[in-house]
Amino acid sequence: MSPTKTLRTERSARESADTGRRFTRSASLLDSTVTSNDVFHRWFAEQRVRNRFEVNRIPFKELRGWQFHPDTGNLGHTSGRFFTVEGLRVETNWGHHPSWAQPIINQPEIGILGIVVKEFDGVLHCLMQAKMEPGNLNTIQLSPTVQATRSNFTGVHGGRGITFIEYFRDPERGRVLVDSLQSEQASWFLRKRNRNMIVEVTEEVPPHEDFVWLSLGQIHQLLSRDNIVNMDARTVLSCIPFDAPNGPARWGSAGPFREGLVRSMSADQGSLHSAGEILSWLTDLKTRHSLVQRSVPLQEVEHWHVSADVIGHETGKYFTIIAADVQAPNREVSSWTQPLLAPVECGRVAMIVRRIDGVLHLLLRARLEAGVLNVAELGPTVQCLPGNFRGLPEEQRPPYLDLVLGAEPEQLRYDVVQSEEGGRFYHAENRYQIIEVGEEFELEELPGFRWMTANQMTLLLAHSNYLNIQARSLLAGLHTIW
Repeated sequence: MSPTKTLRTERSARESADTGRRFTRSASLLDSTVTSNDVFHRWFAEQRVRNRFEVNRIPFKELRGWQFHPDTGNLGHTSGRFFTVEGLRVETNWGHHPSWAQPIINQPEIGILGIVVKEFDGVLHCLMQAKMEPGNLNTIQLSPTVQATRSNFTGVHGGRGITFIEYFRDPERGRVLVDSLQSEQASWFLRKRNRNMIVEVTEEVPPHEDFVWLSLGQIHQLLSRDNIVNMDARTVLSCIPFDAPNGPARWGSAGPFREGLVRSMSADQGSLHSAGEILSWLTDLKTRHSLVQRSVPLQEVEHWHVSADVIGHETGKYFTIIAADVQAPNREVSSWTQPLLAPVECGRVAMIVRRIDGVLHLLLRARLEAGVLNVAELGPTVQCLPGNFRGLPEEQRPPYLDLVLGAEPEQLRYDVVQSEEGGRFYHAENRYQIIEVGEEFELEELPGFRWMTANQMTLLLAHSNYLNIQARSLLAGLHTIW
């Protein structure tokens, strides 16, 4: 390696280590003089009452600008943009179901999910937005500085521009600290990805009544509460490369679990498998298994039926497609209609964790989902709608589901209900749990499962299509408890 390349590599390593320390310092600040916790909660409560938001279900015939295609039955926008609800046929040699067909959301464009950060008094703060989404249970949740599809930020909707989008479309205005393409819910989206970014700025950022500066420590406290921090914020937060903390516990008492978590965050601590072994294992799974995805007309998807106001499965399982009329005065467009995907129940998403030689390990499962980009991604130990598996024989139920459903309170390290993407999904919630097990839990891995450290998960997030959105949400939750 030439001297110039050596210097660049050394400088890059120093900058990366410095970035991790700065993020960890921000996470250690639990209150801030920039925006105190009291001020935030008053501001957030005011946001929920200041604007009048209404979301009402309507029959499909009342959709404006949307229509069922006469030849295919696909539900799409007359502009040809935004997204379509269409049929997908899946064939695979993975699992108990070699083929099936279902409706799926096809949105073939890469959006931007971005957080602007800036130092105040030597500590990084995140510029967060109180954003209304039609599918949110509580309408407004804390979102990134920007969450926008290409159709949005190129103005297809004909409304106002996206506030602060310039920091992400012209990242040279700041320093890019995080930048990776990550997937969304592959059971409901066809190969959907977003660019997850964190951009540091030094210039003065104009104030805006819908935005607030918070430390990562303040955001972590909010991540421990139900339905406050939205999915788009959680996925960006999960990509942060924290340094392992070397100070006292932020809350509660230090103990073996926290010690194991801190060691799990450290690159030089012992892991059951090396990063190379994990990547080779996942590559082998993708090589040995096939996934054929074929778009088909929605009207040809068997066992799914269209009525005046719902598209649903004949068993009542899985999800439905509905239509909604939305009134939102502070959005780029103040009134619109759109389809939304509505799951039939609250899901369960859980990560089993265990200390192995004093290092906390997380049990991940390689998952094939209908709309995944490349055969499989790593997901949580358990990820499902429990009702879909009620009454099925043991071999067709997700491994460890009964353990998760019967977990004792003293095993729960994280237990929060979180909303999924409110721009496309209606009242979609999952109960996210991190469940610690002891030495009685076998280390031997079932097919498709691997033990990993928090540091290994973070390293994978520097790249695309390794961890699914549910695993990323749980990683963001894990970082709230050190």
